[in-house]
Amino acid sequence: MRIEVIRPEELGEAELRRWRGLQASTPTLANPFLSPEFTLAVGRFRAGARVAVLSDGGGVAGFFPYERHVLGIGRPIGAGLTDCQGLIAPADLEFDVRALLRACRLSVWEFDHLLAEQTAFAPYHAETRAEPVMDLREGFAAYADEARERSPKTIKTVRYKERKLGREAGEVTYTFAETDPAELRRLMAWKSAQYRRTGRTDRFAEAWIVALAEHLHATGTGVLSVLRAGGRPVSAHLGLRTGSVMAGWFPAYDPEFAKYSPGMIGHLRMAEAAAEAGVTQIAMGRGGREYKDWLKNGEFPIAEGRVARASAAAGLHWVKGTPVRRARSAVLAHPALYARADRVLKTYARLRGHAGDAA
Repeated sequence: MRIEVIRPEELGEAELRRWRGLQASTPTLANPFLSPEFTLAVGRFRAGARVAVLSDGGGVAGFFPYERHVLGIGRPIGAGLTDCQGLIAPADLEFDVRALLRACRLSVWEFDHLLAEQTAFAPYHAETRAEPVMDLREGFAAYADEARERSPKTIKTVRYKERKLGREAGEVTYTFAETDPAELRRLMAWKSAQYRRTGRTDRFAEAWIVALAEHLHATGTGVLSVLRAGGRPVSAHLGLRTGSVMAGWFPAYDPEFAKYSPGMIGHLRMAEAAAEAGVTQIAMGRGGREYKDWLKNGEFPIAEGRVARASAAAGLHWVKGTPVRRARSAVLAHPALYARADRVLKTYARLRGHAGDAA
């Protein structure tokens, strides 16, 4: 196996065609986070973005997009923002993982949403989980019928709240692919406020993440959907789409309309509009939220872990990061622990806000 490491923008047209061909021929690779469009976009804003091109006697066999950080610590491309990671290659491609790290000048490669089917990385899995999806291959009507069987009250309640929203706030309308950048800025403002309100790190306080979202929206890979009542936006969602697969990314809503569950209304409207637009699957990302259990009708396995070469940097990385990742994964895997942690974070955010007001 020959391995050449390049920056994303150095990929040629032939390589991009091969990348897209690999995605088209292997359904589990069709996720937008694994697309060349996502890697190219991240490469515009992240100096450490790289792609390892794997070749054998038959030509290009696969692509390994990643980011290289200080001390040779490697992470998936767009780490922290992605819900699907891995090598863009046939699942059974045989190669030496540590030789790949050596060619990439990495002491460690850590992952948290790796396609579990990629057998070369299987010895390095610390744990596996299920990623929820909305399977729309049979169309939205079939999906909705199945959802009613799984949870009879859920869709009925969401539809009731949608009608109530229409009565009390004005006609409910939905735009699947909103092009106005002002609506994206509104979504990011809502999301930043939500992060602060719930004690989470504000992703949109990072200039490069704002720029990445704006670029993906402007180029069409990012699909911005907006739910309105009486012409006023009440919820929105920025997802990614390549071909027939969408990936959920940044949902948010106006807290003033929280009693109507505008996020749930928006998700059902999105599924209906996406199915009409030819989308057959919406990957919803890592679990931990009850609404995803209501909406999902399928899943695929992902893995968390790390590959390391013998080095001082790898040892330091293990000491600093592994216990934290294990604790986080334990919380995410258990709904009761997740709910308790969620309450603690919200209380912390509320107290921090009161302290700021007093100052």
